[in-house]
Amino acid sequence: MKQSQVLAIAGLFIVQAFGVDVYRRQTNFNQNYNVPQRSGSCPEKDGRYPTGTCDGYIECKDGVPEEKVCPDGLLFNPATGPQAFPCQYPIDVDCTGREQTQPAQPTDDCPHQYGYFRLGDATTCGQFKNCVEGRGFVFDCPEGLAFNGDSYRCDWPDQVPTCDAEGFLGFTCPPDARAFGLGQEEFRFFRSPNDCQRYFVCVNNRPRMYNCGEGQAFNDLINSCDGVENVTGCAVPQYSTKNDFGKGSSNAIQGNSFRNYRI
Repeated sequence: MKQSQVLAIAGLFIVQAFGVDVYRRQTNFNQNYNVPQRSGSCPEKDGRYPTGTCDGYIECKDGVPEEKVCPDGLLFNPATGPQAFPCQYPIDVDCTGREQTQPAQPTDDCPHQYGYFRLGDATTCGQFKNCVEGRGFVFDCPEGLAFNGDSYRCDWPDQVPTCDAEGFLGFTCPPDARAFGLGQEEFRFFRSPNDCQRYFVCVNNRPRMYNCGEGQAFNDLINSCDGVENVTGCAVPQYSTKNDFGKGSSNAIQGNSFRNYRI
């Protein structure tokens, strides 16, 4: 399993655990808000069918239709099977032709009852909130990764449109050889000047941060992690007790002071 999927999966279990209760509360919502009952016949005796709104649907049981509305923040997915919960997150649902939804039901914690929402700004991209029944659960992405609202995953910061990768990681890649017409360079390695354990890889001139792990240091002679005792200047651990990488930095590291490598 990819590292970028770990945190999103950790959040997903929450709504899955509440699935049965969500369905019960959905029924209460229909009753409390007096959703009109659908008249006419069902296309089939049993099944669920879309309406003119993206969060509404018709549920047919023994040929009797009933109009229902998904909990706020979730949308009806006609592609779900009969045993699956019919309301899912927006990224999994195609609302073409039925874009309208119910009014939001925000709380002090959440803009909607259900959903995933990025926290922070373009330079603090590593946190997100999973809202369940209006309660917010805050998660941190793994170090160096940013929350991608388009996929509900933690991703490389340069792959997240709303994230400033350089500001978030505190590192700016120097111009590569292609900028001067000197050939093709796609990947370059730079050891952090503040921490032997961490290093940056510039991919298409955008930074990505890696961590060698405890007892390891980045060896710029081999462009790889190595035993800390094998790396000049790193025999005495220089690991930061306070890690600011991937959380935004007011002092961006300028890559011009680093050596340039190819792979």
